[in-house]
Amino acid sequence: MRYTFLLYSEEASWAKMTPAEQQGSLAAFGAYVEALKQAGALVASDWLKPTATATTITLKGGRRIQDGPYADTKEQLGGFFVINAPDLDAAIAWAERCPAAQFGYVEVRPSNIPS
Repeated sequence: MRYTFLLYSEEASWAKMTPAEQQGSLAAFGAYVEALKQAGALVASDWLKPTATATTITLKGGRRIQDGPYADTKEQLGGFFVINAPDLDAAIAWAERCPAAQFGYVEVRPSNIPS
């Protein structure tokens, strides 16, 4: 089954890190990606630009309304992983290994698209 991990954290936390801490974080994510690849679980992943670059749209009343960005929460969506896992327990085990879980939140959501 396919699962998407939505990674939430405080955007400002990256800028507060020392260069050594940033390198350590990048290395941890690199190792995590490699582990997902070795297990044949990785489908896709991306690191998103800050919310200040976002645009939010909706089609209300048949016309486009463009707003945003919005950052009303303490944590912002910063990236995602799409993986294949046999069940929710296996997906959660992968989410626990994600470095983002150490400083933010990892939302695990099943996909409607089969693996």
